[in-house]
This record gives sequence, C-alpha cells and structure tokens, in this order.
Amino acid sequence: MINRNNRVCPVERAGSLDNRIRRWIQNPQKILKPFIEEGMTVLDIGCGPGFFSIDMAQMVGKSGRVIAVDLQEGMLQKLRDKIQGTELEERITLFKTEESRIGVSEKVDFVLAFYVVHELPNQKDFFKELKSILRPKGQALIVEPPFRVSKTAFEETIGKARDAGFTLAEGPKVFLSKTAILKKG
Repeated sequence: MINRNNRVCPVERAGSLDNRIRRWIQNPQKILKPFIEEGMTVLDIGCGPGFFSIDMAQMVGKSGRVIAVDLQEGMLQKLRDKIQGTELEERITLFKTEESRIGVSEKVDFVLAFYVVHELPNQKDFFKELKSILRPKGQALIVEPPFRVSKTAFEETIGKARDAGFTLAEGPKVFLSKTAILKKG
C-alpha cells in the first residue's frame, strides 16, 4: 500500500503518532463522530500504533468491528500490545497490507485514510479498490497534511477519487489538514 521510499513513518517514531498533544489537536472522537455509528464495520488504513483505531472500536461498540490495516508489522504489533487483554481485542482485526493494494475483501461502511494517501505509489488503483471495499452508501474520510501535500496535489488526489466513481462532500475541519469525504453512490 505504501511506497517505503516516500516518507513512511518508521516504527521507531510511533510514539509521535499517539500522544496527548496530538489527541488534543486531532481528537479522534470529534473528527469521526459524524461518520461512525454503533454496529458499523470500519477500516483504518495506515493505522500505525492505533491512534484512531482504538477510538473507532469504542464508537462501533460490541456489535461493530474495526479492521486496522498497516504495511508495517511493527505498527500492528504496537496496536496489538495496546489492546491485548481488553474488550477491544475482540473488535479490532489487525491486517498487514501489501505495498500495492489494501487486500481487504470484507465490505465496510466507513474508511479512514489519515495522512496516508500522499504516500501511495498508485492513487488511481487505491481509489478503485477502496470503492470495491465500501458498501453501498459507504463513505471514506481522506485527511492529508498540508506541509507535505500542496493544494494542487490534493485537488489531483480528489480528481482521481472522482474518476473512480466517488462523489465529494466537504470534510470536517481538522487542524493542519486538508480533508474530503468521499461517498459511494
């Protein structure tokens, strides 16, 4: 899913992805509340150490499920260590993706790709696969960092999503980020 030569956060820096300051600035509950409901199956692409996955698992409740996907086994292990022995262990499925595809075949209601899409070697194929994974009326929240993704690059990314058949809605306001909601018709 991710081109290793294109700025993938190393496992050794996972702590920078999950800390109190980030939680204050990019609160998962506030960002995701409008999109996730109890009982949903949701996909967290590029989950890292689980900053969003854990909150997503709380939001989907006991009847829902989170599929946490990452290219790096070390990131998945960090999330595994956090949830081991908790009720969230039953709700979160860890999945190691490939560099060129997501690889998840289960249908989902919602997808989060937070600071991930700019790292992908083939966005066109990513959006096609994403559309095939989403259930009818499913949505994806794309969030990209402005310090790595220019306005033009973000518009090109959204164009590729539209080419794959998504309709666009305005995303939530996320500090230091460009956002879009992609809807499957």
